[in-house]
Amino acid sequence: MPGTWPAACAAAGLGLALLAAGAYALGVLAGARAELARALLTARDGDRVTVLVRSRARLVDAFEAERRRIERDLHDGAQQRLVALGMTLGLARLDAPPGPLADQLSRAHREAGLALADLRELIQGIHPKVLADYGLQAAVADAADRSPVPVDLALDLPGRLPGAVESAAYFVVCEALANIARHSGAERAEVRGGHAGGRLVLEIRDDGHGGADAERGSGLTGLADRVSVLDGRLALSSPPGGPTLLRVEIPCRPTPDPCG
Repeated sequence: MPGTWPAACAAAGLGLALLAAGAYALGVLAGARAELARALLTARDGDRVTVLVRSRARLVDAFEAERRRIERDLHDGAQQRLVALGMTLGLARLDAPPGPLADQLSRAHREAGLALADLRELIQGIHPKVLADYGLQAAVADAADRSPVPVDLALDLPGRLPGAVESAAYFVVCEALANIARHSGAERAEVRGGHAGGRLVLEIRDDGHGGADAERGSGLTGLADRVSVLDGRLALSSPPGGPTLLRVEIPCRPTPDPCG
């Protein structure tokens, strides 16, 4: 129908971006599984535990590298094309005389803006640019600023940490803040932590009503698995009546400063 083509046109770029992201993810997963299978088949029984441990670390690094590549490709490719499409539709709308064509161009311009917002949210969820460029401390500060619940932040880090550690810790904080906003009834939250004794330690606390359970669809179960792959631990304390405290510990060392 004539009224549906603007939405289809504006959403086409987003659809292609999602398809590309899915193809990248499936490709790296298939390659990683094949590598692990080859290693296990060629190893002796006594070596298989060592192979699994080393392969696990390589898989984590591979996934993090692929996440960053997908984020860059979407940011520099599909997002820029949607921005250009929105500008073109906006100019065409201004030049069109009042009437059905101007109305359709207006709808297309609006749909392009919505598609761009969806793509930016997708990029943020894959691997936020602030995390890649500036590290965990800046990314957590950005997440705290965007939280609907006010967040007190006390995070002191010596610099950059390994990419897999930064990514896992960041998404734990984001999931915890999202749960606080949705379920806790809290008036205030707190994120504090640092690096000491060869470990990154993060604590996320809120003054809500408590009763949180990581096993009941909070999204933390998958993140706990991700932390455990890095030999870390995730612990949740949330008695009825509160407060709720989520603690994360991940062994790691700061990475050398390339500018230092």
